[in-house]
Amino acid sequence: MDLIYIGKIVNTHGLKGEIRIISDFKYKDDVFKINNIVYINNNKYIIKSYRHHKIYDMITLDSINSIEQAENLKGLSIYINREDYKFDGYLNEDLIGLNVYDNDIYKGKVVDILKTSINDLIVIDGIKRHMVPNIPEFVKEVDLENKKIYIEYIRGLDNED
Repeated sequence: MDLIYIGKIVNTHGLKGEIRIISDFKYKDDVFKINNIVYINNNKYIIKSYRHHKIYDMITLDSINSIEQAENLKGLSIYINREDYKFDGYLNEDLIGLNVYDNDIYKGKVVDILKTSINDLIVIDGIKRHMVPNIPEFVKEVDLENKKIYIEYIRGLDNED
């Protein structure tokens, strides 16, 4: 099983076991649907209901029917099994380990993705460690099959002269 982090349970809502989730997962509209499966503490749950409220994704789960049961989940992370979903595009997790090229010049390997309030940053470890915003102006092509990312590199991003 290939578990992918999709959010954190931050609180409960109401008396019937509804939970509040903070999630910035790119494809959460595909995940938070009735009858989809999620994992919390390696336990499998089926989503019984979903709604969006303010900044939260609110769900109820099978076998969680009271506020007392839901409170036991507070602070825990929620995951999906990657094999259960097909997404249009790639996940940030797919980029880790890919080789980065500017034209045909090797710049390094993706070692991390940092989430910011504006956009995600691709952390590249090459001659020096540097970051590139994960937006179309910088990331020109992601070739998962050949494990390559082609970027439009801008002088000064890595503090090299």
